[in-house]
Amino acid sequence: MDDDELISVLPIHYSNSLSPNLHIHQFPLLSRPLQTPPAAAVSGKRIRARIKPITRRLEIHVPVDPRPEVWNGERSKSLGAARQEDDCEKNQDTGKMKQMEGEEPRLIEVRMRSELIPQEGAYMLGVVRNGQLHLQPINETHQFRPTLTYLDVMSRKSRRSRGDAGSDEDSDDGPPPDPDEPPPVQTAAKKERKPLEVKEVQVSARKVADDKGNLQGGLSAVRREMLLAIRAEEEEVWQDLDFCDGETAEGQEAFEAVFSQNEEHLECKSDITAFLKGIKGL
Repeated sequence: MDDDELISVLPIHYSNSLSPNLHIHQFPLLSRPLQTPPAAAVSGKRIRARIKPITRRLEIHVPVDPRPEVWNGERSKSLGAARQEDDCEKNQDTGKMKQMEGEEPRLIEVRMRSELIPQEGAYMLGVVRNGQLHLQPINETHQFRPTLTYLDVMSRKSRRSRGDAGSDEDSDDGPPPDPDEPPPVQTAAKKERKPLEVKEVQVSARKVADDKGNLQGGLSAVRREMLLAIRAEEEEVWQDLDFCDGETAEGQEAFEAVFSQNEEHLECKSDITAFLKGIKGL
């Protein structure tokens, strides 16, 4: 715009010293910071974190606010028992939070699990300090949401208590039907016949794939890969991480690492034509 006056020109300092460990983490906390509630901090509870490095899955465990006016202690017992059962089913090691022998399980933390979001283009972290723009490339973007899978365990128990155990067992018998496969043909019941003479016959069978890559008589290739990926993630072992708040000394040290101290000037060895040709879809 004509009335948009140029005030100053900022020199750019680019560095990838934090790569590949610089991420964007998004949390559904609205205006609240990601910190331990004061009432939980008094009792020595802290935020914990862990990662599955192969599947790139992160979890952050935030202690709940134990004040009676905002937390139901009795309800936390049933929720804690359901989460413990859910962890056993999914082979999820609780690590440092294992309760003592004879101690009743309780829900004492909110677990937020990450979902890796594909990045469109190159994301950068930029901070202006002392009249200079410092840039660092962002390697991954994760969205965190609370995990509530233990509610499925409570739902199953509720159905069983109402006498629907049979239907519940049927629903858990194997994976759901593949939508890519044709529905099974319903055959009418036949009348009993006299047994026939048994003869030995040798046959051979092979799997035939259609144009969509579906194996007739089995799961589609895409669905099979999804199930294998879920199983591989459940079998991978969690690795504990140290969670450092932004106000800690470790957090301040990591923030200072964003700023480059190198005064070397970068030389551009490509022209505008090569730059434009490198843009996909242009």
